[in-house]
Amino acid sequence: MANRTPPFAPFEWMIAWRYLRARRAEGGVSVMTWISLIGITLAVFALIATLAVRSGFRSEFVGTILGANAHVTVYNQGQVTDQGTIDRSIPDYAAMAGRLAQVPGVTRAAPLVRGQVLAAHRGRNAGVEVFGIHAADLATLPAIAGGEQAQGDLGDFPAGLAIGSGVARELGVTVGDRIKLISPEGARTPFGTSPRVNAYEVVYVFTAGRYDIDRTRVYMPFAEAQSYFNREGVADEIEVMVEAPEQVEALIRGLRNAAGERAQVWTWRDASGGFLRALEVEDNVMFVILSILVLIAAMNIVSGLIMLVKNKGRDIGILRTIGLSEGSVLRVFFICGAFTGLIGTALGVILGCLFAIYIDPIFSFVNFAMGGGVWDPSIRGIYALPAELHLADVLKAVALSLGLSFLVTIFPARRAARLNPVEALRYE
Repeated sequence: MANRTPPFAPFEWMIAWRYLRARRAEGGVSVMTWISLIGITLAVFALIATLAVRSGFRSEFVGTILGANAHVTVYNQGQVTDQGTIDRSIPDYAAMAGRLAQVPGVTRAAPLVRGQVLAAHRGRNAGVEVFGIHAADLATLPAIAGGEQAQGDLGDFPAGLAIGSGVARELGVTVGDRIKLISPEGARTPFGTSPRVNAYEVVYVFTAGRYDIDRTRVYMPFAEAQSYFNREGVADEIEVMVEAPEQVEALIRGLRNAAGERAQVWTWRDASGGFLRALEVEDNVMFVILSILVLIAAMNIVSGLIMLVKNKGRDIGILRTIGLSEGSVLRVFFICGAFTGLIGTALGVILGCLFAIYIDPIFSFVNFAMGGGVWDPSIRGIYALPAELHLADVLKAVALSLGLSFLVTIFPARRAARLNPVEALRYE
C-alpha cells in the first residue's frame, strides 16, 4: 500500500505542517525554524539589493559617459613641427567630419577644439577644460542640453559660455556673470608667447550627472575657441556619435577607412574600459561572497532539521511501523526544510525589490540619520546611490536561494528516512 502512495500526498504535507508548528516545549524546533527563515530572508534581500545597486551604478556611469562625451573620438597621428613639437591638429576637419557622418550607424560627427585653462572670477580660480563646439552639435548632447537642473538658455550659447554646475559653484557665478579664461598659450609676439586673458559671459549652466564633468567642463563656441587657442582653420579632434554605443566596436573599421590612414580611433570603451572591467570583476566577487552568505543562511535549515529529526525519532518509528515508506518520511522532512527556504526567499525578494524601488527615500533617511555627507560625489563620481531592478537579477537570486535550500535539505531528510524504527522505539 505504501508503494502505491503518490509523492507529496496530502498526509505528507499535513505531517510536515504539524512539525513546522512544533512548540518550544517540544525541543525548540519552532525557534530554529524562525532563525532559518530570517537568515534566508536577509541573505536574499542582501543579494537582490546588491545586484540592483550594481546594475544601477553601471547604468548610471555608462549613461553619464554616453550623455556628455563622444562615443568615438577621431584624432590625427600627428607630425613633428619645426619647433620639435607634435602637431595633431586636423586641417580638413569639415571634409573628415562629412565622411565620418556617412558611415552607417553614425548619427553625427562634429569637430572640436580642446584646451585647458584657468577660469577666474572675483579672486576665485578653477582649472577647467574648454571644449570648442558648434551650438547645433552641443544641443545634441542629452546630458548637457536636456538636464532638468540646467540654468539659462542654450540658444544664447553663440554669445557666451556653457559651464558645468561644479565650475559655477567653485567660482561663485551664475547665468549672466562674466568670467575670465587665462591661457598660457596666448598671443604670439616678437618677444615670445604671452598669456591670453579673455572675459566671457556665462549663458548656460548644466548638470551632466557626473561630478568630474560638472566640476571641470566649459563649452565655448567653435569659432571663438579656434581664435582663443590659436587653432585658426583646424580642429583638434572629431567627435562621433553612433546609434548603438554598446556595439561601437563594429563601426571601428568603417570609421578608420572614412577618417584616413593617419587617423586614430578612440571609443568610449577604450577611455573607460579599465573602470568597466573593474566593475565586472567586483560584480563577480560580490556575487560569490553573497552566494556564500545565502549558503550559510541555508545551513541553518540543516541545523533545524537535524534537531527536528532527533526530537521526532519516536514519531518516525511509529510512522514506519504503521506502513509509512522511507520515501514518504524523506518527503515530509524535505517539505519542512524546503518550505522554510521558499518562504524566506519570497520575503527576501519582496524586501529586496522594495529597497531597489524606494532607494532614494531610504538613502535620504540614512544620510539624515548620519548627519549628512554619507555619499561624496567627488570620490564616487555620481551624485546619489543608484539602483536598477532587473528580472534576470531577481531570478538569479531566487534560483540560487531555492537551489541551496533544497539541496541542503536532502541530507537531514535522508537521515530521517533511514532511521531504523526498532532503534527509534527501543527505549520508548
